[in-house]
Amino acid sequence: MSRICQITGRKGLVGNHVSHSNKKMKRVFYPNLFKKRFYLPEENRWVTLNVSAAGMKIITKKGLKAALDQAKQNGYIHNY
Repeated sequence: MSRICQITGRKGLVGNHVSHSNKKMKRVFYPNLFKKRFYLPEENRWVTLNVSAAGMKIITKKGLKAALDQAKQNGYIHNY
């Protein structure tokens, strides 16, 4: 399972872990992802998405169908 949100396209950011001695080591900041099922009433079926917390807010605000269409247009998801 890749760590990419299927609605917003967010993925890990690279940064530094800085120790007490100010030694810097590379690390990855991963998005807050959840594997969640949503009901799609237009097609009368359930859809499982790998979605971030921000992606869930977008689905709540716009609706599932509109969010999926926008994600497909942006290239974050190919089929659902």
